[in-house]
Amino acid sequence: MLSMGDERIVLKTKDLSKRYPSLKRKDMFAVKDLSIEINKGEVFGFLGRNGAGKTTTIKMICGLLIPTSGGIWINGIEWKNPYSRRSLGYLPEQPYFYEYLTPKETVKFYCQLKGMNKRECEREWGRLSEMLDLKDISDIRIRNFSKGMRQKIGFAIALVGNPELLVLDEPMSGLDPIGRKHIRELIISLKNSGKTIFFSSHVLSDVEQLCDRVGVLTRGRLVAEGSIKEVLHQEIRSVDVVLRYLEEWLINEFSASAQLVHRWEDYVCFKFDSSEIANLMVKKALENSAKLVEFVPQKESLEEFFVRMQITEEEESKRGKLYYSKLEE
Repeated sequence: MLSMGDERIVLKTKDLSKRYPSLKRKDMFAVKDLSIEINKGEVFGFLGRNGAGKTTTIKMICGLLIPTSGGIWINGIEWKNPYSRRSLGYLPEQPYFYEYLTPKETVKFYCQLKGMNKRECEREWGRLSEMLDLKDISDIRIRNFSKGMRQKIGFAIALVGNPELLVLDEPMSGLDPIGRKHIRELIISLKNSGKTIFFSSHVLSDVEQLCDRVGVLTRGRLVAEGSIKEVLHQEIRSVDVVLRYLEEWLINEFSASAQLVHRWEDYVCFKFDSSEIANLMVKKALENSAKLVEFVPQKESLEEFFVRMQITEEEESKRGKLYYSKLEE
């Protein structure tokens, strides 16, 4: 069944829920009333602690789990129609491979599942091996591969057939800094080529660098959605200032209204509570021949937001337990 939504929307969920039977007082919702819209060419980051419902959501989008209620549309086609997923590429958090196959054999196997003939399979392997730098390991059995190398193969499989929408479950999980950098550059390249990317992650610095928008899932519910600026508190919380050649009497004066963070050689770092105070102090320092090295306003990071939402979740959980304990009295 086709949706009447905006053609720019590649992925849409409406009141999406997944409920599991429970031996407790009521059934448990892994996902509850989730509604999101992801536009063409967008990178959307899906955040949440372990057990928040991210992987359950992704499996419903990919047709691996049946929703209890609500709807999913991919390019306007409802999830009940298998054709909706023809334009979707999926990378699970822990991809499984036939250990005795090589990368080339593995990619060609998935090309055949896509209905490609022998010539098309060879052409697709050439494209993907070039994109992911797989040629040097094309004939090595996968059982010998590291986590990072396996992730590359998983990405190659997700890209078979050049899908418009990529759904990636923790694509940087377990990778070293070089591996994360390579995957990050690949995601940027895919976005620049017009792909739409939906991915979950715990590597928050990567999310801040890559995503146009993010959604935060807590206990199966979407608690925040928007650009990084919209989701985070954007007011300046403090200012870090690094000065050089600051005279000792000024260091003592500044220490009365700011936190002296660190001193080394002829450098000194202060943390000021407001930009107004920081500007006044920096002006005074420059008038007395000091050099300004850094002036860095500090705002809430995505990691701090995530921790704050986790604390809120734990407080709600405690209140719920207290409520039920009173009912039992």
